[in-house]
Formats: sequence, structure tokens, C-alpha cells
Amino acid sequence: MATCYDITTKQEYADSGIPSPILAVEDAHKSFGSNMVLNGINLSVNRGETLAVLGRSGTGKSVLLRIIIGLETPDSGSVCIHGLDMSGLGLDQMGEVRKKMGFLFQHAALYDSLTVAENIAFPLKHHREDMSMSRREDIVQRLLAEVGMEAASGKMPSDISGGMQKRVGLARALVLDPEILLLDEPTAGLDPISSGEIDDLILKLQREHQMASIVVTHDLHSARTISNRLTLLNHGNVVIEGTFEELQQSDIGFVKEFLKQS
Repeated sequence: MATCYDITTKQEYADSGIPSPILAVEDAHKSFGSNMVLNGINLSVNRGETLAVLGRSGTGKSVLLRIIIGLETPDSGSVCIHGLDMSGLGLDQMGEVRKKMGFLFQHAALYDSLTVAENIAFPLKHHREDMSMSRREDIVQRLLAEVGMEAASGKMPSDISGGMQKRVGLARALVLDPEILLLDEPTAGLDPISSGEIDDLILKLQREHQMASIVVTHDLHSARTISNRLTLLNHGNVVIEGTFEELQQSDIGFVKEFLKQS
């Protein structure tokens, strides 16, 4: 089974007392024909940490998420989960790793024919077949309470607002108790009040579940609110990574312009 970190890097982590990252993307390249989307991306995230990925439209943010979750394959480079190279895993092993990831799609992507509760229960029915119905119902009700959607349990997705759909999507992303949470534009299309509520909910869930999270967003205010670090992409490259304050202090022209216009 392929590993990602070399012996020197592992020893550096051990000597520093800092745990090796749960998730790391190492020198990832991806092109579609002549269109280079990612040009040697490196990033990592630890347990209990949220990394925001920023950038203009078409700069590779969503492709990066798809590579992390295994829906796309990098042309070169690696995605490492607990130090294991995802490209070195068989289909069964890949499936087991994916169960450790929760994914919130940009538009929630709820099943129109299922109720709110059934949407949340869907991953359990397909990945925890040995789980009793009563146990499954307990988990769904707990998550409904965590995201403030108990009263909407029996409603259809078309009967609830966009902000509520995002809440249900978050609950579904958490139903398998993931170690890694991937969020694609969690506040897109929401009004400022609903966006703030989603930010508060993400912070609450992060405190309670202590996942390693990556959020792709155009919303700089949201990124500043929910993330520990931010990384800014441009033309497939990482321009800068750091805290919001470090981005503000940067002398890089693109960084200044991005912060000004966002």
C-alpha cells in the first residue's frame, strides 16, 4: 500500500510533537485537454482544523474537492489520508476511506423524492446495512436536532428554504461520523442572515465533532468566520496560505486585489 510522507517528513512530525495531517494534497496537477486547472497544489489539514480555499471562478477549487473525494484523478501528485496515498488503494479500500468523508454539495443535492429524515438516513441505509432501524432513527433525530431541523423531519426538500436545505445537507454529511468534512460553497445563494446562520452552524458542528474540514467558497466573510487558515488559488497555483490577518498584510498584488473586490 503506497504511503505519502517520506521517512524524513514523518520523523519531523514526530520530533515536533505535531500530528501528521489527516488529509494532505501533495503536488497535485490536473489538466483537461490543454486547460491546466491545478499546477502543483500542496495543502494539508489536521483534526479540528478548517482550511478555506478561495479563488476566482474557474480557478480549480471545485476540481480540487473532486480530486480529494476521488471523483477525479490527478494527472500527477497524490491525495493522502492518514499518510496513505489514495491512488494506491483498491476499490474496496477506497470505499472505506470515502465513508470517513462527509460532503456538502453546493446546492445541497437532496433527493426530491425523499423526506428530510429519509435524506439524512440514506447513507446509513446503504453503508450501515447491519444497523437496526431504531438505531438509525436515533442518529437521524440527533442530527436533526443538531442542525435545528427537527420540525421539518417529514417535509420534502421542495417545502423548505435554501438555508434549510443546506442544514439538512450538513446533517447528511455528518451521518457516518466522518473524520473529514468537505464543503462546496456552503453559503452560495443564501441571503446574509441565512449565510450567517450556516456559518454559526458550521462552527458549532466543528467544535462538537472536531473534524478536519476543507471549505471551498467565494464568500470571504464566511471564510474568515469559519476557518483557521485560508489558501488563495490563481491559475492553478497557491498564491498564499495563512490566517486572514496574514493575507491582509500581504504585499502580493493579486492578494490585495482579491481582498479588495471580495
